Amino acid sequence: MIWNEEFECMALEDLKNFQSERLARIASYVYTNCPVYKAKFDAAGVCPGDIRSIDDIVKLPFTTKDDMRDNYPFGLFSVHTKHVSAIHVSSGTTGNPTLVGYTKDDIELWSDVVARALCCAGAEPGDRIQNAYGYGFFTGGLGLHYGAMAMGLTVIPISSGQTKRQLKIMQDLQPRILSCTPSYALYIAEEARDMGLDPRQSSWQIGMFGAEPWSEAIRRDIEEELNLLATDIYGLSEIIGPGVSQECTYKDGLHVFSDVFFPEIIDPATNQPAAEGADGELVITTLTKQAIPLIRYRTRDIVGMNNARCRCGRTSPRLSKIKGRTDDMIVVKGINVFPSQIEGVLMGIDGVGHQYQIVVDRKSHGLDEVEVLVEVEESIFSDEVKVLGELQKKIKNQIDAVLSVGVKVTLVEPKTIERSMGKSKRLIDRRTL
Repeated sequence: MIWNEEFECMALEDLKNFQSERLARIASYVYTNCPVYKAKFDAAGVCPGDIRSIDDIVKLPFTTKDDMRDNYPFGLFSVHTKHVSAIHVSSGTTGNPTLVGYTKDDIELWSDVVARALCCAGAEPGDRIQNAYGYGFFTGGLGLHYGAMAMGLTVIPISSGQTKRQLKIMQDLQPRILSCTPSYALYIAEEARDMGLDPRQSSWQIGMFGAEPWSEAIRRDIEEELNLLATDIYGLSEIIGPGVSQECTYKDGLHVFSDVFFPEIIDPATNQPAAEGADGELVITTLTKQAIPLIRYRTRDIVGMNNARCRCGRTSPRLSKIKGRTDDMIVVKGINVFPSQIEGVLMGIDGVGHQYQIVVDRKSHGLDEVEVLVEVEESIFSDEVKVLGELQKKIKNQIDAVLSVGVKVTLVEPKTIERSMGKSKRLIDRRTL
């Protein structure tokens, strides 16, 4: 099922014309209604009349998270706050958080793109969805809620946490769809086994997992543990929340709803368009939002993009899974390190659990040290010291080979690393830089 076939299967030339019209309109809209954007456009030497085609988007200035924080709370809004129907705020730990708002039309738009995402994943009207994303300021819970209701699903708004209750609700209400972070899906499976339940016997057939990067190895583990189709949903609160892109059942890239969110891939080192087919930083322009439309927003997510038509019939470009983040990247001894590189190694080694944590510290001698805490399976941890030593050496050698940075590997017992009901914290940087 395709929710909005007119746009999701539109011929590429027609789509480009549509995007061009919308870009010209939104450029004029923010220039007229948002003083911050007027100043940014003027500083870049561009005026709305210069924007006639989607190809002209490269003339426009970038927007960053710092722009949102510096103009907190309402400086980037393009409507008066009396027209704002909802506000969401990020969970930033330092400085001003990022704040976004939605008009009634924005809420309808959000509902539509999430309905598209649900259809991509294989949902059908009348299905029940157990929504275990957090409600409140976090956009995940309400975003899935709005889209599910628009599509005609029955929403079970359980939110995150209370894992034993999650399992009881699943047993009692038999939802077909589970939505949560991938790390929490694995934790649910772990808790089910501790309760004497077989997680493979759950009612869930479809999983919509996002809000944190996750690898193909994690996907395989989730599908094996829960016996469902694990699909990736992508979004970020600055753009709209969940519903920016979503995998279809072929799991061959995340469809960007590019009549609404125009994607670019740039080289983060040069800020120029990346070469065709090359990975780079994802930049998104919201083409139709009213309350806080963003022009060329730098997501910091490193992805690839495929513009070929998908087997499902959708013509929209497809993003790869997130391969890293420019702001999650750490520099150790002059070498760029992404947590996803370490995860890729760990998930390919037998006996390693799903939980790991990377701790970076600067010791008294002034050199950076990286320690990787790795949970191992109970059967391995209870084995003889020699077996543990060999596993530890294997992990270290493989990580060192990938990163070209010497790391310390510490094997820990199952359930040692703190679990998260939302986004998991994989990286702790203790350095004072």
